[in-house]
Amino acid sequence: MAGNAWRSSLSRIVGAMKAQALHSRPSARGMQTVTLIPGDGIGPEISGAVVKIFEAAQAPIQWEERNVTAIKGPGGRWMIPPEAKESMDRSKIGLKGPLKTPIAAGHPSMNLLLRKTFDLYANVRPCVSIEGYKTPYTNVDLVTIRENTEGEYSGIEHVIVDGVVQSIKLITEEASRRIAEYAFEYARNNQRTSVTAVHKANIMRMSDGLFLKQCREVAENFKDVKFTEMYLDTVHGTAPDIAGLDLANPTALLLSGVMMLRHMGLHSHGKKIEAACFDTIREKKVLTKDLGGNSKCSEFTAEICRRIQDMD
Repeated sequence: MAGNAWRSSLSRIVGAMKAQALHSRPSARGMQTVTLIPGDGIGPEISGAVVKIFEAAQAPIQWEERNVTAIKGPGGRWMIPPEAKESMDRSKIGLKGPLKTPIAAGHPSMNLLLRKTFDLYANVRPCVSIEGYKTPYTNVDLVTIRENTEGEYSGIEHVIVDGVVQSIKLITEEASRRIAEYAFEYARNNQRTSVTAVHKANIMRMSDGLFLKQCREVAENFKDVKFTEMYLDTVHGTAPDIAGLDLANPTALLLSGVMMLRHMGLHSHGKKIEAACFDTIREKKVLTKDLGGNSKCSEFTAEICRRIQDMD
């Protein structure tokens, strides 16, 4: 389904994906602090677009911008900058733009480091058809929930001999059960009727077999949610080729921000932003190039802001 419907697989939610995350405490003015990680490439542009649109919607958000780069801590272990961790520990909510993952950079992926640092085990990715933007598939409306801390994302690999590298796929009963429970709870709380476990237990019988076993057991406790099983296969990066050219489409990060607002209980603000975004796409007058238009990121952003202001 890659490229066939809008994906917030680009969704860059840091704090909101953690099941146990606490809501950020409102200040005396009713503002809630959110850690903003602009990211790399087009990240600053689309993050800036999201900030402007949130301001237009008068969302009670106070952004605390932090950059993340891998640094070595005590004992030579890689870690994110202390000021970024302190901000996230305090706010409990974060919105992250795309982070590049340079190959052979000598340090782990920053995305992986963030997930492990804050135990962000649930990666929630809606894939929804948008009215006004035609794709080969219609009426797509699904959510993928991926376990973020194990499997190939364990990041455990080593050289056996020159020219031979081994990567370990770590699967535990605890993490498998936790993500299964999260998925079923998500389905129940969001009026979803079914959960499908996607796996390769036909080939990886022990690892994916353990994962599937936990899914089946958890399903027994959610009789109101239909459970099915399916074999598997996998999008947005930093787009360095268009970075700084005002060409990026901020929709994915913006709708990730809408998910964040709902997580924070700010449903009216999220609904307003989502409606303005979808209306802009539906009318096809101000669209970025990837959506078939000729508008710049800033023009697309301004149009969404205008629509939000007209709602007031």
